[in-house]
Amino acid sequence: MTLFANSSKRKPGMPFVLTMVFIDMLCLGIIIPVLPILVGTHTTDPKLQAFWYGALVVSYGLMQFLVAPLLGALSDRFGRRPILLLSIFGLAISNFAIGSVSSLWLLLLARIVAGATAATDTVANSYAADITPPEGRAKAFGQFGIAFGMGFILGPVLGGFLANIDMHLPFYVVGGLALLNGLYGLFMLPESLPANKRSSFSMSRVNPFSAPLVLMRRHGIGSLVVVWAFFQLAFAMVAETWVLYTTFRFDWSASMNGLALCGIGLATAIVQGGLMGVLMKRYGEERTVLIGLFMAIIGYTLYGLVPQGWMMIPVIFVTLIMYATGPALLAIVSKTTKPTEQGAIIGALMSVRMLMVVIGPLIAVAILGLVAEQVGELPRNDMRFGVVFFICAFLQVIGLLLGNRHFSRMRKTSNLREVEQEVNV
Repeated sequence: MTLFANSSKRKPGMPFVLTMVFIDMLCLGIIIPVLPILVGTHTTDPKLQAFWYGALVVSYGLMQFLVAPLLGALSDRFGRRPILLLSIFGLAISNFAIGSVSSLWLLLLARIVAGATAATDTVANSYAADITPPEGRAKAFGQFGIAFGMGFILGPVLGGFLANIDMHLPFYVVGGLALLNGLYGLFMLPESLPANKRSSFSMSRVNPFSAPLVLMRRHGIGSLVVVWAFFQLAFAMVAETWVLYTTFRFDWSASMNGLALCGIGLATAIVQGGLMGVLMKRYGEERTVLIGLFMAIIGYTLYGLVPQGWMMIPVIFVTLIMYATGPALLAIVSKTTKPTEQGAIIGALMSVRMLMVVIGPLIAVAILGLVAEQVGELPRNDMRFGVVFFICAFLQVIGLLLGNRHFSRMRKTSNLREVEQEVNV
């Protein structure tokens, strides 16, 4: 049952879903430069400011981790449309709340709601899987990269500009955009999952802590869960420590870091939005994953080795194929999953990713903190500054080996089945 029943006759709503992902990323991008200052308006104690900022960041990621499998399972049971609408309206409400609350406790509550409603990657990717044939899913998933990249590019810029006018204005703007998109979806978004392809709801499918085990037991996925987890862990570690690293080693300004982060967003948009179709036609999902992991090894290693700060920028674009790894892995998993389980399985993957988003910064900041204690003693070109990047590169080496072994086993299994079928005939 859905509001405005005629919506089921409309064309698939990828524009709505892509806009929704863009607004999610725009909100995240706005938060980066604005949230620490917003916390500072509630307390002048530096220690309390650091504590509350950390609590707001961790609570947001933790809620996404906890809620992603639930949203996926609910969308398998009730359809994608109601869950997407619930999420986009929840995002609007949480941003209006963040902009208007008068205490840190209420701000924390608003961030918890924002984290829960921002766990929409699960349902958005499931929607794309519903309306796209298996051979086109990697390209469809890659379209989210455009939304991700554009949101990440525009978010920090827009946040800084609007915050100069009023500290609360960025959140009202994002809330307004989310509200408008929600109203559009309410009237125009069709359901992508027919009633005859929906599954029953089970609490055993929504436990985020069991997600990795559930995925690893599934035929056709197995060790790819570890590949996915290590890829996401490395990305989270780098994202959290990039500014600290470039400040310690190259004495970069905020504008220089903003330029570099925009470059990463642009590289993501170029690959996942423009090159995914070419990569799929030429290499297929499996080889694209392996090539992406190999380029990630090179990229992270170079980030840790370059002696001059300006060299970080060309490395972003020389190794941009690494950003094709995620959509290609999602496509492989989606193709091995029944339509009735797309939401739950993709939700489990997103839950693993959000767990890495929570764990990664804790690991990376702790490691870089040890190095930071010696900043005054170490020369700027000391390789120990790049230890986080080297660890990330090592994680990708493990992922590459596991991925290659998994794909080899699957090919052998497929060949054996073909031989058995020929013998039986």
